[in-house]
Amino acid sequence: MLNENIKAIRKSKGLSQQELAVKLNIVRQTVSKWEQGLSVPDSDMLISLSEVFETPVSTLLGETVMETEIDTLKAISEKLEVINLQLAQRKTMKRKMIHWSLILLCTIIVFVFAILLALESFYLEWNYSDPETAVLGVAFHSFEWLFVRAAPIALIGAIIGVFLTRKKK
Repeated sequence: MLNENIKAIRKSKGLSQQELAVKLNIVRQTVSKWEQGLSVPDSDMLISLSEVFETPVSTLLGETVMETEIDTLKAISEKLEVINLQLAQRKTMKRKMIHWSLILLCTIIVFVFAILLALESFYLEWNYSDPETAVLGVAFHSFEWLFVRAAPIALIGAIIGVFLTRKKK
């Protein structure tokens, strides 16, 4: 909501991200992050934004103003706190998804290793005089050769990732 309002008002005022950043004495990337919803301006910066846009802070925050009211720093801080909480929840959800994806990757790698171990390179006993069989045998052998060399590295990386993305107490 806030990010969409900043972008819409900036465009309606005919300002680029760079021009807005210069007026606020910040870098363009900060404006970009606000507009993408990756971060939010603090209360002082929100007031500066409203001055540059010549728009009430409540309009930036998405409220419809029935009567002229003076924005208090406390009200702005409470609204920003809600937005920051939503960003934190989104970040936590993303971390959980990555964590469980890495656990799934570890499980798949171990499972494929178990299957390869149980099959004991069954394709080596095939008759390679037939071209189709030879191609299929080479494909199996190539997969096994590549998997046995690359999977341990991927498994170690995934295990490290699981520990790095686990829930911190």
